[in-house]
This record gives sequence, C-alpha cells and structure tokens, in this order.
Amino acid sequence: MRLSTKSRFAVTAMIDVALREDRGPVSLAAISERHQISLSYLEQLFSKLRQAGLVESTRGPGGGYSLGRVAEQISMADILSAVDAPTAEEAAGEQESWMSSDLWSSLNNQMLAHLQSISLRQLVAEQRAKGVAIEPAPVKATSVRKGVFARPKVDVLKITAPNSVFALAGTLMPGRS
Repeated sequence: MRLSTKSRFAVTAMIDVALREDRGPVSLAAISERHQISLSYLEQLFSKLRQAGLVESTRGPGGGYSLGRVAEQISMADILSAVDAPTAEEAAGEQESWMSSDLWSSLNNQMLAHLQSISLRQLVAEQRAKGVAIEPAPVKATSVRKGVFARPKVDVLKITAPNSVFALAGTLMPGRS
C-alpha cells in the first residue's frame, strides 16, 4: 500500500464529492478550482475511481461525478488501492525484493487494516467539524417552458392622490371648489 501525492489528491477529491453529495454531480473543473489540482490529473484519477466503482459519472450540462456507493461503504484503503494499485511488474518485483520480509509485510497489513477502518463518511464528518464551508447550492430556475413567455403579474395600484392641481387645491381648501 502506497501513500503518494496521487492518493492524497484522490482522497481530497473524494471528500469534496462526498461533502456535496446532496447537491448532485460535482464537476472536475470545480474540484480543480477549489483544490488547485490539474484538471487533466483529476480526469486520470476519476477514471480509475470510476473503474473501481467508487464514483459514477453523469454527462451533459449539470453533469459531473457522484459517489458510486454510500460514503460509509467507501474506505480510505478502497480509494488508495483504486488510484495506486501496483502494476503486475511492480507487484512481481516487490515479492522478490527485501521489502517482502516479514517485518514489512506485517507493517503493510497493519496499515491496510487501519486504512480500511476509516470510512469516507468519517473524513467528511471531520471536515464539517473543522468548519469547512460549503458554498450555497446554486439557485435553480423555476420551471419555465422554453419558447413560452409568461406575462408577469402586475399588481394594480389604487392611487388616492389628486390627479391635477385643481383637485389638489380642492383637498387643501375645502369648500372653494
């Protein structure tokens, strides 16, 4: 199990998506802007996250990514293994190297168990407890049918003021009209 910049960015992006899960799909451009992560890098990460079933994509206007499972069922280990899974050559090399000793194997197993015990829901709760501000949801336009223009309602005003100088004089000087 590796802890790399790639995995750190993936966890950050997954927390971002989970924080906004009630608002619909989150665009990669918005994540890129909020966390200063390259858009093309995020596209690579989310391709791997989608293949692992951790996120789902929605195309078109208002599209983006949403969680593929509930946040409680996504662990840190799931995210890290999705983006940092070793290639077949790397896995074979690790088995032959000194890193496969009992000490390193035991350490790796303990780290994996710990990462599996941390859910995305817990990470989101920690961010909310720290007071991470989530921008308000965009105001959705009322349902308007395209091509049909509704005439705005006009409230009729009842004017009680005099409509001429003579009428004004009559209100100021009663009996002289």
